[in-house]
This record gives sequence, C-alpha cells and structure tokens, in this order.
Amino acid sequence: MTATRPAGLREFYENPATPVASGPERTRRQAAMLARALGPDPALVVDIGCGDGSAASITGPLSAGHTLIGIDWSQDALRRASTRIKHLVRGELTDGGLPLADASVDAVLFGEVIEHLVDPDAALDELRRILKPRGHLLLSTPNLAAWYNRALLLAGVQPIFSEVSLRGIHGRPGSQVVGHLRLYTARALRDFLTASGFEVVRTAGAPFHGVPRLLRPLDRAACTAPSLASILLVHARRA
Repeated sequence: MTATRPAGLREFYENPATPVASGPERTRRQAAMLARALGPDPALVVDIGCGDGSAASITGPLSAGHTLIGIDWSQDALRRASTRIKHLVRGELTDGGLPLADASVDAVLFGEVIEHLVDPDAALDELRRILKPRGHLLLSTPNLAAWYNRALLLAGVQPIFSEVSLRGIHGRPGSQVVGHLRLYTARALRDFLTASGFEVVRTAGAPFHGVPRLLRPLDRAACTAPSLASILLVHARRA
C-alpha cells in the first residue's frame, strides 16, 4: 500500500506463502472496540489492508447493520478474501489514493498494516481524507516495546516483529518473514496519530498468537498495560 516500494516488496506480498492473516484475539478485541465506537446506527466501514478477509469474518457478526468494504492492493489477498467479504475493492493508499470520496467513510479498520508501509505519513493523510469529521480509526500494530522485547534488547537480541531482511530471519527468535518495515511504541504511535490530525480516544493491548503456550498467561496479563502488550490497539477519531 505504498507508492515507492523497495525492489521485490510487491512480489513479496503477492507471494501466496506470505502471511496475510493476523491473530483472532487481536481481531476480536478490535472488532469489539469498533462496535462500541459505532453504536447501532448504520455506518460505512472500510477494512484497509483486508488481507485474506479473516479479520472481516470476525468483525462482521459484531457489526451487524453496517456495510463493510475490504480494500487491498494485493490481487492474491483479494482473491482469498472473496469468500469472506461481500464488497471488495482494489486500492492503494498512495499512487492517486483510495477509490473513495472525501469525507465518505464512518470508520476505517487498519489492522496490522502501518508496520508494512514505506510512507505511513501519506497513508494517514489518505485515511483522514476519506473519513467523515469525527470519523473513527481503529488501528492495530505490533508493539516494539512489548514486555519480551524489552528483555531481548537487554540481552542484545533483535526484537520480535522487527526484520532486517525480506529473505530470512536474522538475529531474533522466530522463523516467519512478514515484511515489517516500521515498529511503534505506544507513546510514539499516539504522538504520530495526533500530529497526523487524529484525536486518540483509547489505547489498549492485545496478545500475540505466536507467543509460546507456557508464556501466554503472562502475555494476556500484559494487555492490562498497553505499553507492555504484544499488540497495540488504538481508537482514534478524525480531529
């Protein structure tokens, strides 16, 4: 979803082996946050970077009465999403912008996307453009300062979620390359959103589905302090 991509980045995301789904617990928490924000009145919601549609399939039942449109620039992701999302549109955050009118959308789901972007400033400008005044932005992204990343850095180990190559894992635990280009702490994300014309309503945490089973109770407990949680969940509004 970027105008200028490093060589091979588009090919990386069009590869069917590249993960395009996120953990269900993160999605459930974000969907509940969206439902509370919208209330019962019919609304237009766009899931930008919808991936294979798995997040929308969880969000849908909690957003009955609202219209949900999935948007992605990956043709492979849209093909996979077609079995889960009724309305799909191919679009880019830059390169002319999303195929949506100014101030036409009530809410934007932006789950696990911002960490993949070359130009997140332009992306937030585009989201602000399509949102109605006081429209809702529901954003999630991995937390650079997650509780285990703090320990890993103290030990001189590359943090989880961070990547130095699109070809393999180097210097950190894990085995899956997912194409993360940028990572945020809770404070940095709040400051960035505010500077981009959004008012942060709430910040929450979510667990990471890749945490080893024995550590999952601790990971869930860390969600009570978003600055330590694996995943950051933010509800913001267009200021």
